[in-house]
Amino acid sequence: MANLITYCILILSFHASASLGLPSPEQQNEAAIFVSGEDGYHTYRIPALLVAKDGTLLAFAEGRKSGRGDSGDIDLLVKKSKDGGKTWSAQEVIWDDGGNVCGNPNPVLDETTGEIHLLMTWNLGEDHEGDIIRKKSKSTRKVFVMSSADHGHTWSAPKDITAQAKRSDWGWYATGPGVGIQIKNGPHKGRLVVPADHSYDDPNGNVRGGDFEFGAHVIYSDDQGQTWNLGGVIRPKVNECQLIEMADGKGTLMMNMRSYFGNNRRTYSLSRDGGISWSDPVEASALVEPVCQAAFLRYSWPEDPTGDLVLFSNPASTSRENMTVKLSRDSGRTWPASHVLFDGPSAYSSLAVLPDGEILCLFEKGDQSPYEKIALARLSLDDFQ
Repeated sequence: MANLITYCILILSFHASASLGLPSPEQQNEAAIFVSGEDGYHTYRIPALLVAKDGTLLAFAEGRKSGRGDSGDIDLLVKKSKDGGKTWSAQEVIWDDGGNVCGNPNPVLDETTGEIHLLMTWNLGEDHEGDIIRKKSKSTRKVFVMSSADHGHTWSAPKDITAQAKRSDWGWYATGPGVGIQIKNGPHKGRLVVPADHSYDDPNGNVRGGDFEFGAHVIYSDDQGQTWNLGGVIRPKVNECQLIEMADGKGTLMMNMRSYFGNNRRTYSLSRDGGISWSDPVEASALVEPVCQAAFLRYSWPEDPTGDLVLFSNPASTSRENMTVKLSRDSGRTWPASHVLFDGPSAYSSLAVLPDGEILCLFEKGDQSPYEKIALARLSLDDFQ
């Protein structure tokens, strides 16, 4: 009888919560960090999440002044949290170049110095992606970096590194978006590696009906971010990308990429020389995608109590919806477990792991459109099935 009464109470509580519009358990573990229409911006897009060496959590995003589009007046923003994302600082503008585009945040932490290097891209606000790709724009896409030596509280002035990071015959260029890594093992230990992508002329190209194609690549630094070098390219039909170091102890890198092969699957590529050369892109058959950005992050190493764990997040669907985090126990080769964060409209995301092992996902979501807010969700390894 007591068990029956308890069961009835639980059912009544569930229906009461639903009728009152109370948040679900999943919603209770989520908070809106950037909300479109607030704080002077029409839309917030392109999230990037990083844990600084002192534990400060940094949430980066683009603030789009007058609309949702990728051109126009776009500023680069950050919010900071000292308590693992429970409370946040006021929004800060860290790069504003008038009516031009300042975006595609991709931070990388140098764990030996604690310095954060934020790689970014710029273009004239009046230039559109298609014109930049076809080299019909007034200017072109440029690559910049700024750095912070105090865990993201202050930043250096943006420095133009286009000559180091971009080939002159490339049109479009994007850093990440997401995060970079520092190699921990092998002959390139300590190297900072940032994923990026580009467009290139190709008479056989068929991306969006043009005579061009997209490719991925990396830029890297062997002198703690003082100078940057262009690594190898991955082609064809791939662009926005993220990477991890695999658990072979040799510093092998795996790149996970947005794909234009037309099969609604991600692709991946391997590098055994620190990003100087890459294998041809291969379908990641378990990772369904709607042609969208995704996050890819190492959670732990084989010597850790939890073992060789890697995380992946994207809208796991053929349309931009169903934001899902997946778990791999073999450096991203297979994906036996997953957890749906939000089954509605969703798009870009970024992952981070707190010192206590809690997993955070900063992602675009909304009721009618994926671009209504950027929310932070929290989960643990126990949430994966």
